[in-house]
Amino acid sequence: MMKFRFRRQGTDPQREKIKQELFAFNKTVEHGFPHQPSALAFDPKLELMAIGTKSGAIKVYGSPGVEFTGLHSDTTAVTQIHFLPGQGRLLSLLDDNTIHLWELVGGAPREVGGVKKEGVIILQEVDSYSLPGRPGIESCSATRVTVLLLLRSCDLLCIGTEGGGVYFLELPCLSLKDNLTLPQDQVTQSLPDDYRCGKSLGPVESLQEHPQQPGKILIGYSRGLVVLWDLSTRHTEQLFLGKQQLESLVWERSGNLFVSSHNDGGYSVWPVTNGNTCHQQPASSTVPYGPFPCKAINKILWRTTQTGSPVLLYSGGMPRASYGDRHCLTIQRDKEHVTLDFTSRVIDFFTVHNVEQEKEFDDPSAVVVLLEEELVVIDLLTPGWPSLPTPYLAPLHSSAITCSFHVSSVSPKLWERLVNAGRAQQGRQQAHGSWPICGGKNLAPPPKQQELLLTGHEDGTVRFWDASGVALTPLYKLSTANVFHTDCDPCDEPHDPSDDPDMQQEEEWPPFRKVGCFDPYSDDPRLGIQKISLCKYSNKLLVAGTAGQVIVLGLSDERSEHTVDVSVVDLLQDREGFTWKGHDRLEPRLKPPPFPPGFQPQVLVQCMPPASVTAVALHAEWNLISFGTSHGFGLFDYHRRNAVLARCTLHPNDSLAMEGPLSRVKSLKKSLRQSFRRIRKSRVSGKKRPIATPTSKVQEANAALAEQEDVAPIQRRIEPRSADDSLSGVVRCLCFADTFLRDGTHHGATLWAGTNSGSVYAYALEVPGVGSGRVCERGGAGESSVCVEAVLGKEIQLMHRAPVVSISVLDGRGKPLPDPYEASQDLSIAPDMTNAHSVLIASEEQLKVFSLPKVSAKTKFKLTAHEGCRVRKVALVVFGSTAQEDYSEHTLVCLTNLGDMHLFTIPGLRPQVRHDCIRKEDISGIASCVFTKNGQGFYLVSPSEYERFSLSAKVVTEALCSVQLDRPLEHTPASDGSMTQANGTHKNQMGQAEGQTEEPPIALSSPLMDPPLSSPLMDTPLDSPLSCADLTLDSTGEITVEDVRDFLTTVDEAENNLKNIKEEEGRSTGILIN
Repeated sequence: MMKFRFRRQGTDPQREKIKQELFAFNKTVEHGFPHQPSALAFDPKLELMAIGTKSGAIKVYGSPGVEFTGLHSDTTAVTQIHFLPGQGRLLSLLDDNTIHLWELVGGAPREVGGVKKEGVIILQEVDSYSLPGRPGIESCSATRVTVLLLLRSCDLLCIGTEGGGVYFLELPCLSLKDNLTLPQDQVTQSLPDDYRCGKSLGPVESLQEHPQQPGKILIGYSRGLVVLWDLSTRHTEQLFLGKQQLESLVWERSGNLFVSSHNDGGYSVWPVTNGNTCHQQPASSTVPYGPFPCKAINKILWRTTQTGSPVLLYSGGMPRASYGDRHCLTIQRDKEHVTLDFTSRVIDFFTVHNVEQEKEFDDPSAVVVLLEEELVVIDLLTPGWPSLPTPYLAPLHSSAITCSFHVSSVSPKLWERLVNAGRAQQGRQQAHGSWPICGGKNLAPPPKQQELLLTGHEDGTVRFWDASGVALTPLYKLSTANVFHTDCDPCDEPHDPSDDPDMQQEEEWPPFRKVGCFDPYSDDPRLGIQKISLCKYSNKLLVAGTAGQVIVLGLSDERSEHTVDVSVVDLLQDREGFTWKGHDRLEPRLKPPPFPPGFQPQVLVQCMPPASVTAVALHAEWNLISFGTSHGFGLFDYHRRNAVLARCTLHPNDSLAMEGPLSRVKSLKKSLRQSFRRIRKSRVSGKKRPIATPTSKVQEANAALAEQEDVAPIQRRIEPRSADDSLSGVVRCLCFADTFLRDGTHHGATLWAGTNSGSVYAYALEVPGVGSGRVCERGGAGESSVCVEAVLGKEIQLMHRAPVVSISVLDGRGKPLPDPYEASQDLSIAPDMTNAHSVLIASEEQLKVFSLPKVSAKTKFKLTAHEGCRVRKVALVVFGSTAQEDYSEHTLVCLTNLGDMHLFTIPGLRPQVRHDCIRKEDISGIASCVFTKNGQGFYLVSPSEYERFSLSAKVVTEALCSVQLDRPLEHTPASDGSMTQANGTHKNQMGQAEGQTEEPPIALSSPLMDPPLSSPLMDTPLDSPLSCADLTLDSTGEITVEDVRDFLTTVDEAENNLKNIKEEEGRSTGILIN
């Protein structure tokens, strides 16, 4: 049989135009909490909050959906941020001693959803300044900036330094005013002789402007001295001779007193009187958590109220011996005293209060606390000072994320039930106050559909997030830990009313109260969620965990007390010679506690051995679930509580599969021995070459001719993988489909499974009622007595034994089969059951389409041979056209181990576009990537942040917002094609259709700009400061040995790959059809 090779001769202009209407790459928004925050600021006039990070990013937040992002050119930590109130300007101080001025400026009009949006604002850096040092060795440290103070007039910036000098910058031009500089020597001369003692005053620790008399500045030095300096007359008005090392200062609103905090855990109140110019002692000094040695009070705030008793807030001050490791913020008012106990370090905090001069009192309404791992807002108006729920900036990593699942087009009824379940969880702990950070206006159109993002966590919880817009809002949290017995069982202990977080514990001192939801510690690592699947039509949820537990849950609006049915499925099937050496199974509770409204467990299926679940599939219309581990896969009927199938996929050499991820008995000697055996085998096979005989020469010539026919010139040679590799029996994917397996005339239910060794198993299922209409949730007595049956129909072995990443069945039109209930309830176009179906099998090395039921190869694309990469994630996505409302295409999206996205047509597998998306060093980001059905995706750019991207030109979720400023709004010049990313990488907005190139535009650091087209070759993001060593995730899904092996490439391999790519750049891509 002759083989024909079809090559594309040039590019079709019409097709290129369609590509531009369908595909466009954008990194749009970052969801979650900024990684490694280092600075905090608040604009009380605009009601905007800014957070700086250690990677040099600045993120400005307002009301939900209002976000601005800026990135400094140098990825240096941001140490301080200060707003120019009402102007939309802010100053940032970096760790390299530079000061930067940022502005909110008007961007170009944007067209979103066919509507032109005016008034879009972006964040842009406009100027920078570095304080000059005096010649000499110590000049750098002497002029190192320690503190900034912006005067209320917003025209002058005071700069305190390590050398004790105070400098002044004119704003907004950032020019130094030498005539106002205050050197430390000038202050020392005015000190009493007994206070000087030849000692230096130390660095400037705090600068505070008088609240009633502009131009008078309180200067605090590290040694303890505080000076009231008159800027207009340039002389010292009053001296406050403190003896204890100073940490911070704060004025009382009237200006009659100020408060200083110190490193001994105490604070002092100093009166400010006109008659006395030198104060030897404060009016009062208090060590609130004494008398034993305490840690420093890093920052203190004093806020007045109409009730007469001020509100005192300070961080730190804990007793060193007993609570020195606690991260606390204390709130005091009269007899009320609460010590907020956090699980991560306090970075900074501020209060939301009256700032108008005509107001007599501060009357704080809330305190906003920035922690290292989360943001906490305390409502000061509600009795008990409860915390406010965050509409954004929620810590995604409150427990380490282990997997994720996206659901699009959620029905309003399901959405409402989830929201109600989430509100019931919060209960009376929810505060009555409103979110205090509510500046700006969201110009983005309301989402056309509701989207859910489900995240599985290490502590056995599943969190539901509203992913419809820019703000990722928590909706509901499901916990699976109460189904099992763990080391820490809260339900086994009687409830102590003092454990209520809203009740003040009078008997304990300090009066701690746990606040925040960040809790990185898991009671039992076996609880970790590994796989999630949700049917949005039947409200069935399937979750699977680390210890082989598979739980089917149903949605209920009422509290329920019921037992959970338990079934055990043995995947080894009594195979001899295998002994499980890993962790034990989780023991289910005989009498679990009452389940709250929401998703409630119905059936627990326990795989034995209790290995981590690697794949799941849910078909709610057939009441079937399938699950796979490193030992095999099973099929379970959760309606009849019946195990239908258990298939062992272990190879005789799969010894590592019996040890499990949590096993401590893995032998280093064994792994080294296996490595040396592989090396020796490869050397021996290379030396043993046949002797050149006439017959062998003919055979070599025939083999070379066959290779010329089968392998295109640009393809790399792929060596088949050994069947002896460990973990070859791992089940990588599972799929249900109603298709033709036995013959071409009768279709029926099927189950497909793919393994790590390139094996594909296809089972024909006999499901009662499937052929005669839709299966009811609870069938009749006769139907319930009939069990589901499974018969092996096909078994496929891929030639190179590459792991099977995905299996999808295509109908007669080449379209993916609809989800369960979609066709039967007329929610989508019915599949074509008249023409022949096909199955798309994606392995790590190639994509291949087989015809059904004969399973003969139709089309393939050898991705590893063509591109030198391996497939990691695969999804079938619908791309809509921006030009024609009713035109769309089904496309195969493929993410590789190099972090790039490849898009192919189906079923033809013709390459469309390629985009660089994730850094190839970011193994965790690649492993955590999840796609949506409309062309978007999410991946973990840090342990606490999801990067959202879009491959579709039509569906883009990005921040479009405006702010009403006190100054004329400036507009930027023509915008470019780059965005800034908070983790330090640049976001390339849009990739171009294959075969076209343009000159790359000049990059500006602005988050929202019109994205022109750029070449896919120029689409590589810049290096991020979050190197692989910095990006630590406890567990981020399917990180395999191959992932790490790809990252640890030898220098020779890297050079060879680069050489191959350079040789092949000018050649056109060929598609081989067998």
